[in-house]
Amino acid sequence: MPGWIGVAVATIALYALFLAWYGGRGKALTRDETERFLAELGARANDDASRAALDAVRALVERDDGREFVMQNLVRHRAKAAYPPGSGFGDDPREADRRYGRLILWPLLRNGSHPVFIARRAGRFIEPDGCDDWHYVAMVRYRSRRDFLRFALAIERDDIVVHKWAAIEKTHVFPVRPMASLIVVRTGVAALLALAGTALALALA
Repeated sequence: MPGWIGVAVATIALYALFLAWYGGRGKALTRDETERFLAELGARANDDASRAALDAVRALVERDDGREFVMQNLVRHRAKAAYPPGSGFGDDPREADRRYGRLILWPLLRNGSHPVFIARRAGRFIEPDGCDDWHYVAMVRYRSRRDFLRFALAIERDDIVVHKWAAIEKTHVFPVRPMASLIVVRTGVAALLALAGTALALALA
């Protein structure tokens, strides 16, 4: 088999593996699945913040279609981080939030999800009366609501979510589905693999 054919086959196989991991068009959650997820999350809801989050999760998954979505997060930090007594962590809310961000990266990637956009507030423009003073915005792509639930359970089991609630005074979180976007992950990965494959094939020629 000529070298370039082997490279092409390997490149296509790598892209197929990427698509299998990245997903985005799966089956909707069944009622039994949903109840199992919510039962475990409920058993771990031991404070007001986690109990309120559980109600929000139930509302989120009620009308699942199995497809990918992006979660929009508006965040305001506390004046001081509110860790449980004896935790051993400091009272800097931004450091607590950075700690949370580092620790959630693997649980996200393991479930085919990833951050799309994170930005600090850089000024003021049009603001209705009484609007909240958010510190930053973050957008996270989830492969499906099923994977969102898997992620939520993972960060509960590993006690990662404690850093989030220690850091955040208030947040507004809601799912969105892009109508138009220049963020083209599938096309970008295909282009990178094609370039790498072409370079390798030329080197072997």
